[in-house]
Amino acid sequence: MADPGYHRPPVLFTPHLETIYPALFRKVNVAKPVRERINTPDDDFLDLDYYRQGANHCVIISHGLEGNSTRAYIRGMAKAMLDAGFDVIAWNYRGCSGELNRQRRFYHSGATDDLATVVSHAAAKYPAISLVGFSLGGNLTLKYLGDGQHHPAISKAVAFSVPMDLYTSCLEISKPGNWIYARRFLKSLKLKVRTKAAVRTDLPMADLDTVNTLMEFDNVFTGPVHGFKDAMDYYTRCSSLPVLPNINVPTLVVNAKNDPFLSSACYPAASAASRSVVLEYPEHGGHVGFARFGQKGLYWSDMRAVAFLAH
Repeated sequence: MADPGYHRPPVLFTPHLETIYPALFRKVNVAKPVRERINTPDDDFLDLDYYRQGANHCVIISHGLEGNSTRAYIRGMAKAMLDAGFDVIAWNYRGCSGELNRQRRFYHSGATDDLATVVSHAAAKYPAISLVGFSLGGNLTLKYLGDGQHHPAISKAVAFSVPMDLYTSCLEISKPGNWIYARRFLKSLKLKVRTKAAVRTDLPMADLDTVNTLMEFDNVFTGPVHGFKDAMDYYTRCSSLPVLPNINVPTLVVNAKNDPFLSSACYPAASAASRSVVLEYPEHGGHVGFARFGQKGLYWSDMRAVAFLAH
């Protein structure tokens, strides 16, 4: 677990500044993607943003909780990959592209079937595919790789700011010092559920008004709606930490030691993963931060991913 050499800008002198500044102020100039909608096996849809330049190697980028394909960290990574010669697909989870999905289910940290659908779609056009995931998307990426049935076109993967242990990470983000993040996520999730409940009558709405934490939300909604007994069953079955020993493609995981979202369990020793997995824990970076100024809008995380995937 070597320190890969990230040094935060002096002005971003706390983990919260490292996390919040990029989310609010980062600007990325990248070509406009082409939106393509694909169908899922259960008669739903996924919206994909394609950045094409004729490459034969495509990078599929997965966003974080309540994110989407237009977030600055996604677009920044897309720009870096385009500059390095890759094509890019930035995909939106169910209900995250600005339009309600058709089925009862939403998305969650272990919905590897949807990532598999995107990969299969891309593999019909590209002989080589790499994966990049952020936060929830990082867990999804690692879970997909570790479950043992990934597509043979997958060559490498990179995951940043990954809550590899979902239960303890949920406890971490729910601590008083992180209330601003937890409240924002919970507000967005509850609004999405209420919007969907206006057109569906089969959602468990009875207890939604009493939900005050993310764990309560997962207990009364995420778990039951997606076939889990409760929040703990969901966390146990969808955490990527237990499947790290099963990953057999070169994979880089980067978790900043000062990430306010991650528990100590999200920094496993090398012995907890297969030899294909490289674990890097820089001292700084925040959550999906890793800001760097004066590099044409590209952040350190963008260049670290390019360096790993291109060599």
